[in-house]
Amino acid sequence: MPETEVAAVASGVFAANTGFMIICSALVFLMLPGLALFYGGLVQNRNILSTTMHSLILLGVGSVFWAVIGYSLAFGTDHGGVIGGLDYFLLNGVGQAGDGPVDTIPHVLFMIYQCMFTCLTPALISGAYAERIKFPAMVMFSLLWLFLVYAPLAHWVWGGGWLAQYGALDFAGGAVVHMSSGAAALAAAHALGRRKALESGEVAPHNLPLTILGAGLLWFGWFGFNAGSATAASPLAANALATTQLSTAAAMVGWLAVELFHRGQISCLGAASGALAGLVAITPAAGFVTPMASLPIGFIGGAVCYGGVILKQLFKYDDALDVVGIHGIGGTWGALATGIWATVTVNPDGADGLLYGHPGQLWIQFVSVVATWVFCYLASRLIFKIVACYTPLRAAEAEESTGLDLVEHNERAYQF
Repeated sequence: MPETEVAAVASGVFAANTGFMIICSALVFLMLPGLALFYGGLVQNRNILSTTMHSLILLGVGSVFWAVIGYSLAFGTDHGGVIGGLDYFLLNGVGQAGDGPVDTIPHVLFMIYQCMFTCLTPALISGAYAERIKFPAMVMFSLLWLFLVYAPLAHWVWGGGWLAQYGALDFAGGAVVHMSSGAAALAAAHALGRRKALESGEVAPHNLPLTILGAGLLWFGWFGFNAGSATAASPLAANALATTQLSTAAAMVGWLAVELFHRGQISCLGAASGALAGLVAITPAAGFVTPMASLPIGFIGGAVCYGGVILKQLFKYDDALDVVGIHGIGGTWGALATGIWATVTVNPDGADGLLYGHPGQLWIQFVSVVATWVFCYLASRLIFKIVACYTPLRAAEAEESTGLDLVEHNERAYQF
């Protein structure tokens, strides 16, 4: 064998796990274009390019941030349970050997897998401020948010920080990805205010087939998101894949059942939104619960997220693409559901939940929910205030009417 391969084998790196995690990294990458299509179809046709650009630009700036300092802050040596050190600044010491947090895959592969999560999370937030945020403000907010919110939170949960030490369970990002983006989305809705188009009712999705395609790509990519969080081609990864599929299916049914009761009919957008709600709900639990437990988690998640979307009408905040209702509420339910259905028979590194004789785990999950929401919301509001000191946050009324595609990027999606 070549010397590099001999060294890799000696360090404990397994070819099967490496191949599996390369595929999972590519699947999570695919979620960014999927999200761009999902969000792009939901906005008005004059804003589709600006909306999809939010997801695409974060593949660039998010990856650079992660390589320069983000990975080190999240997974470097723990400092007081709050933040990682600068061990891996500029990817120092992050190479092909299995000397990272997972010793059966190359350290650089673990880093790049986590990089995909880093790019996706602020892209989820963009659904809240779609159709009205200025592009420079969006980029500045996202970079500051990754630095001040995402990296510390990832360290708390996955990097050996205080939530991990406390015993909180988050298999694939219920807190780190979904609750954090939901809390930031609520902060964005409060900071930017309501769209002018809401007053005239011109906010209907312009291309639902794009949204359905995006939902399918998200569903497909989510198998890498959840199964890949096992970090090995293992029975645990298979369990995570099964719970992901079943929860998503059950959530679609749950959402449509509530929609039928509430509106008297079901919709394609409801089916796609319900599926997304199920994907979010099972994310923190995928590697801690049985496949049969994923059915009630998904079904209830679909129903609860349908109600979560209605909240914006009750409280009059403009979460344009329902990030709070689906990711925030769905992630919250998933975290609590983990405290109910988790069992060590699925994952010995986890814990038993309420139904397995350990009600204390539900309390731990509740504490993690409160800590995540409070920290992410307050920090996000502060970041918006900082950004507003340097650049305008939202487009002027005339610019909103023209559309951000022309105003921000001088492009049109459609030439007819």
